[in-house]
Amino acid sequence: MKWILPLCLLAPPALAETCPAVADHADRLDQIIAQLGASGGEAAAQQLSRQLWEIWLDAPDSKAQELLDKGMRQRTEYDFLGARDTLDALIEYCPAYAEGYNQRAFASFLLQDYEAALVDLDAALAIMPNHVAALAGKALSLFGLGRDAEGQEVLRAALKLNPWLQERALLREAMGTEL
Repeated sequence: MKWILPLCLLAPPALAETCPAVADHADRLDQIIAQLGASGGEAAAQQLSRQLWEIWLDAPDSKAQELLDKGMRQRTEYDFLGARDTLDALIEYCPAYAEGYNQRAFASFLLQDYEAALVDLDAALAIMPNHVAALAGKALSLFGLGRDAEGQEVLRAALKLNPWLQERALLREAMGTEL
């Protein structure tokens, strides 16, 4: 029996499953955002926005993709708490994947838990500062908390990246040239 403990100490540790590095799409994202600013109309902007979502929703591996897809499916089925639980697992597995935080924020937003949404949106934006959807979600969450002045400021930052966002209708005054 005395030899069991030393053998246990020599055994390699069980390898925890880890998320691979998130693909670096920064150049492509910057390119699409630049095209959004120069796009001549809403139809072109919608196509470019779809391209952004294709990049954002491309999880680092199949496990992360399954968790993301499940969480989003739960959300569309109005299982917001289940979606948050699933997205908790995604974030625990892939803490450097911005979209996990963004999607969990959306589930929290739909539950009217705007404080929780803001925490996740700030995490998503810390990873990906030009995440247009996270910026728009942050503005909406701030509005939900009655923090309208801050919401207007964040919405303007989102509109600088994508002037065609539907949320532009929430601006108090006309966009003007400052965007």
